[in-house]
Amino acid sequence: MTATTADARPPELRLPKRRGVELSLLIGAVLISVYGYAAVGLARNNAVPPDVAGYGAGLGLLALLAHLAVRFRAPFADPLLLPIAVLLNGLGLVLIYRLDLETPSDRAATTQLIWSTLGVAFFIAVVVLLRDHRVLQRYAYVSVAAALVLMIVPIFFPAVNGAKIWIRIGGLSFQPGEFAKILLAVFFAAYLAANRNALAYTGRTIWKLQFPTGRVLGPIVAIWLLSVGVLVLERDLGTSLLFFGLFVIMLYVATGRTGWIAVGLLLAAAGAFAVGSFEPHVHSRVEDWLDPYATINAGQGPGQLAQSLFAFAAGGMLGTGLGLGHSILIGFAAKSDFILATAGEELGLAGLTAIFLLYALLVARGFRAGLALRDPFGRLLSIGLASILALQVFVIAGGVMGLIPLTGMAMPFLAQGGSSVVTNWIIVALLIRVSDVARTPDPGPDPDPGPGTAPAAEEK
Repeated sequence: MTATTADARPPELRLPKRRGVELSLLIGAVLISVYGYAAVGLARNNAVPPDVAGYGAGLGLLALLAHLAVRFRAPFADPLLLPIAVLLNGLGLVLIYRLDLETPSDRAATTQLIWSTLGVAFFIAVVVLLRDHRVLQRYAYVSVAAALVLMIVPIFFPAVNGAKIWIRIGGLSFQPGEFAKILLAVFFAAYLAANRNALAYTGRTIWKLQFPTGRVLGPIVAIWLLSVGVLVLERDLGTSLLFFGLFVIMLYVATGRTGWIAVGLLLAAAGAFAVGSFEPHVHSRVEDWLDPYATINAGQGPGQLAQSLFAFAAGGMLGTGLGLGHSILIGFAAKSDFILATAGEELGLAGLTAIFLLYALLVARGFRAGLALRDPFGRLLSIGLASILALQVFVIAGGVMGLIPLTGMAMPFLAQGGSSVVTNWIIVALLIRVSDVARTPDPGPDPDPGPGTAPAAEEK
């Protein structure tokens, strides 16, 4: 007896993996970075830098190794995440190299390239070794314990630029708090995923807001307060604001209650007022924000924030051109806190908008990967990691543009900072792992159960 058409096994649904698209975008990202590197040399010395081929080959090799790791270990991952990270990292190296030309005694581009290489190595390790993001849910309390240790250790080291967030051993220095934010995101995601129903539907109502019971909400609030308290002792209010925003966003996503946004804004405003009034280091930054031209009026010359605003104004719509700006006048933080001012002056509003769109697309793809998942932990983790990037960009851009007081954080991928670039590469790796799970097609039930399987009940 021959099989009929109805008995034939339907063809498998093959979703495109988009690895070829990713490779094409990576080639474009590397070429744009190499062009920027050559443009700086032409603008400053009327000649292409002699090591431009080595720079392009090094960045291209890192991008290729990362692409191969994704191709073979996360074949269904989002094809935009890695190219965006490579392009931002490449632009950051170009901007740091451009500022190095103004400070021959303080070169940072080579060190940043080494840190970027280490970041890509961590990226590859996460993509290759972490086969399922849900494994991290088992280590929620280990993660939060490690995060608190990383935040406490810098208290015992000398302050740098007014903040105790650095560990310096010999010529090596790094910020443990950068790694703590990933660990706290893992803890928040695991705890909120396990208790989301109790957080949303239990407790008492006060002023039309339903608050969870203290038994459920207490542990996570205690961890958050402890982490923020440690950061206040370290006088690192930028990271404190980041952790607070992360806590409120993930709590809102877990419960779906908009009241948490209002409560979070009120608490943030109260905390910012208290710390800004009584902590001298933060109070001075608030005063600079309220009147960035005070030092000019006092005959002492422009301060860092004033110079940053002058740089943005000088850039105009299309910028002065790479290598032709004067943002180095900002001072010692030109390569770190204020590197966005260099991008604004030399690339103009058009270039700055393009950079912000890259960040927005990176965050949006992270949100999209999380929303496509079925498991609550993966959804919260992806949204939390993407929110870390979004909050960093908002806080840093707002500070250097005079919209909010300065916080002293590093712009993701762009700014000088080894700990920051390594952490951001780990975040991208986790987002790629989550997006691979989210985009992997579901094989579904086998339409032909084969012999030996009990037949389904006959329809009546």
